[in-house]
Amino acid sequence: MTRRYSFPDGHWDWPVKLTHHHAVRAGDMIFTGGQVDLDAQGNVRNIGDLTAQCRNSMAYMANLFSDLGVDFDDLVRLVVYYVGDANDEGHLQELLSQIIGDTARPVISMINMPELCYPDMLTEIEGVAMRRPDGARIPKQCHRLEDMPYLPDGFSHVVRTEDMVFTSEMSALTPHGTVEAPDNIPAQTAKTMERLMRALSTVDADLHDIVKLNTFYQDDLHGSSWKKAASLRASYFSDPGPAATGIPVSNFAHEGLTTKIAATAICTSATDEPKNFAWPDGHWNWTTPLPYKQGNRCGNVIHIGGQVALDHQAQVLQPGDMVAQTKIAMDNLSKVLAEFGATLDDVVKVTTFYQGSASAEALHENLLIRSNSYTAPGPATTGIPVPALIYEGMMIEIEAIAILD
Repeated sequence: MTRRYSFPDGHWDWPVKLTHHHAVRAGDMIFTGGQVDLDAQGNVRNIGDLTAQCRNSMAYMANLFSDLGVDFDDLVRLVVYYVGDANDEGHLQELLSQIIGDTARPVISMINMPELCYPDMLTEIEGVAMRRPDGARIPKQCHRLEDMPYLPDGFSHVVRTEDMVFTSEMSALTPHGTVEAPDNIPAQTAKTMERLMRALSTVDADLHDIVKLNTFYQDDLHGSSWKKAASLRASYFSDPGPAATGIPVSNFAHEGLTTKIAATAICTSATDEPKNFAWPDGHWNWTTPLPYKQGNRCGNVIHIGGQVALDHQAQVLQPGDMVAQTKIAMDNLSKVLAEFGATLDDVVKVTTFYQGSASAEALHENLLIRSNSYTAPGPATTGIPVPALIYEGMMIEIEAIAILD
């Protein structure tokens, strides 16, 4: 499989030298890292202007797609991190729908954060696209469903392209923007999982087909709420379950909302190669029993759940030490990949959530270690600062997608 990496001339850049590229194409799949409104020297542009930053981030994405032989009509997923409120979320959804047009109809996730990795940065947007290497479009099933959170015409609640399935974020938002069962994590978790199952069934998939589950949930940032919500979600899955990443947030844009969940699934038939699951001996674990696995491989695609600096009894290693924990998390990522005969150089997309604020120092402290773990050219990357992670003293969580040749 030919692998292509994109870093066009004049594209925005980090103020430090990295192995990372802005987008990677491996076969049918194209992944971009988080696109932002920086210049080639790493300076934030259009300070205070969310609309301009969004437009420029998407212009950068369009350049990456063009460089790799695809366009917005090949989009299957957008993930948007932004600083703002419910009005900003609605504005961004409508703006993005206008930018990509009404024929792509990807799924979308909108995650508001108190701040992003550099001061004055208001949005970071990543995309996934699919197109055959010979240039042929891949047929898509795109569905908008009743009794689901509102989406502009340019987006879908679920998309299927051959065996791949992507869902928009599921939540307890009504089509009118109100919140069902406000501040009730058990009720909202049940509602969210029911919607997820319904979305999957629309494209002849189910929970068993999920290979990656991404959850954001409201917490007091000391870990007191995660166990209840995690156990409720886990009750819907059999063992072995998907790879998973769960990130606490201090609040969502819509008051009373407590959780959002999005999924990636791969549907296989009885004649296909079965999914393989990984849990290396002595690997870290959670404090409550969960069916999720550290990683899975379906065909040549590997999904790795968020890797952290814990031991097998869920004790935080090197509490509060970003450098030490980043090295441990990257080592854990390597161990899971090795279970599938893969290495870090097979990674095409990596997403990192780290404890910190909007500062270059907080980002670069872990970014340089992560980047130096790869042989150039490195994968596409997204880095998001969060006020806290699941356990006190935990500093970083790293998830990845790898594709084998």
